[in-house]
Amino acid sequence: MARLRIKELAEQRNMKQYELAKLSGVTVQQINRYWNYPMQRVELDSLVKIAKALGVKFADLIDVEGESVA
Repeated sequence: MARLRIKELAEQRNMKQYELAKLSGVTVQQINRYWNYPMQRVELDSLVKIAKALGVKFADLIDVEGESVA
């Protein structure tokens, strides 16, 4: 099963949800959903923006059963 690593990566950078939203241009509500809840559907363009704001590759945002996709 895959999960998003947005919360983990942001916390490593001492970044709050609202800061990530501001840097990425993604709404705080969407960041909150990705941060706190399992997602059945994600917006790829939003994930690209979030990855850029965190300074990571898109693939670094996704963890498949304990291993990074990259």
